[in-house]
Amino acid sequence: MTPTLLSRLEQYYDTVPRVGGARAEDFGPLTLFVREGAGWPYYARPALGSTGAGTADVERVLARQRQLGVPQAFEWVAETSPWLRAPVEAAGLRVHAHPLMVLEPSAPRQPAHPEVRLLGADDELLTAAVTVPRLAFADAGTAVGATGPAELAVAMADPDAAAHRSAVAERLASGRTALAAAVRDGVVLAAGQYNPVGDVAEVAGVGTLPSARRQGLALAVTAALVADALTRGARTVFLSAGDEAVARIYARVGFRTVATALIAEPA
Repeated sequence: MTPTLLSRLEQYYDTVPRVGGARAEDFGPLTLFVREGAGWPYYARPALGSTGAGTADVERVLARQRQLGVPQAFEWVAETSPWLRAPVEAAGLRVHAHPLMVLEPSAPRQPAHPEVRLLGADDELLTAAVTVPRLAFADAGTAVGATGPAELAVAMADPDAAAHRSAVAERLASGRTALAAAVRDGVVLAAGQYNPVGDVAEVAGVGTLPSARRQGLALAVTAALVADALTRGARTVFLSAGDEAVARIYARVGFRTVATALIAEPA
């Protein structure tokens, strides 16, 4: 089952940037996805069906990323493209490993959390909901941190927050993204998204405002996203966990590790 599952995920990885506002540039065994307009910057990854690449291939992509002024980043699945790690490291990038997890078909539905709801394109809390994960990832980990509602208010005033909100709103309106948020007293404390392509959906960008961690809010947001994806016909729901500790949390709602997602960036 795993090879078939990984093939489905490879098809998803190759498709989602194309329908998400990126153009694909061909570099033989590698494909560079380049964001058109505002939104999440994309990356390079193995071309669908490719079986090998050398350091020269990686360096050509890096040169193009520098020329475009986009992040020098590669993403791939270790078990599907084991040949990419060596040339990526030889080119000077640092590789980070993340558990790649898929929802068990038999996983029970989780009860709805009273503070979690889905947000639409016109929701007044959308700017906060797309900003909270950015603050969460800037202060990585699961420990309670100092960043809270005051810092969120400042971050929301940044022009980049408005541009990001606009890009996400367009995706929400078109059905290419769904977003859930945990809201308490009018303040977004956690948020995340999933992106469907056919009957496959990836849960991504789930983050909790550091001051609100250790309350189960990220897990509640994930459960709401999973429930909505399944209701909308998803047969495969997956995600990449930050580390093994985070993977154990996702295991509580029925995700199991099937492979390793690799991300390479400059050291």
